[in-house]
Amino acid sequence: MDIEVIWKQFLKMLSDYDSIAQASYKKSAGIPFLYIQAKDHPSKNELENAIRQSAAGAMQGKQLHSETEFVRNEDNLFVFRHRFYVPQKKMFCCGNLCPDCIRLKN
Repeated sequence: MDIEVIWKQFLKMLSDYDSIAQASYKKSAGIPFLYIQAKDHPSKNELENAIRQSAAGAMQGKQLHSETEFVRNEDNLFVFRHRFYVPQKKMFCCGNLCPDCIRLKN
């Protein structure tokens, strides 16, 4: 699975929203930042919902999760720290009777 393909699909879906003029991302110090140029002064919650829905669409059928955190905004430019990641799974039993123990899976 190539994460660049996921990012391209995510950005395309995000750009399709009426309240978003342009969406792009840039990595700085290994951390991906999402830049959204908005139209008509949308609320931060409206943009976060658009990000969440677009991420869900881009991740559909794949074992990925996403995490978004608001950083700052300036006029109509919003910056979020956004990343896609693969969830970590336990590979062995540690003996602590965890609810997600590998021994309890079929």
